[in-house]
Amino acid sequence: MVDTTRNTKLFTTYGVTTAKATTPQIAAKLISKAKRPLIVVGTKILDPELLDRVVKISKAKNIPIAATGSSMPGFLDKDVDAKYINLHQLGFYVTDPNWPGLDGNGTYDTLIVLGHIKYYINQVLSGTKNFSDVKAIAIDRNYIQNATMSFGNLSKADHYAALDELISEL
Repeated sequence: MVDTTRNTKLFTTYGVTTAKATTPQIAAKLISKAKRPLIVVGTKILDPELLDRVVKISKAKNIPIAATGSSMPGFLDKDVDAKYINLHQLGFYVTDPNWPGLDGNGTYDTLIVLGHIKYYINQVLSGTKNFSDVKAIAIDRNYIQNATMSFGNLSKADHYAALDELISEL
């Protein structure tokens, strides 16, 4: 079992509250309980190991994927519901309760973030944290302080193991 709750060192701060460190088991429970979850992936998801795991998470709970940056080509032949959107646009849209979502069925209550550049996703989540009720669960290998909950800073091997634990709990 990977301890994902350690090593949450902050390098910059964006507010008075920071993400609670979480375990793969708790993250899986929160994902399972979400009414309208959305997986939000960045360009780093094109690592074959990460791509395989995010596809498994999506298929396990039938969760749509918002592919940001240049990540969309990774999902073209994966048989998942993936749509391209700019990350900053998405951050703006999810704060609007009247946004129809990527599928026309309404906005999302939980964002599951993975594969982003740390400072970039922290900027976007600063807006969602301060201007909406949307929860963000960061299952990346870096601690994302503006998420609601986040894994700590992990090695690649520990990150893959933590994601495997999360998948087995879904």
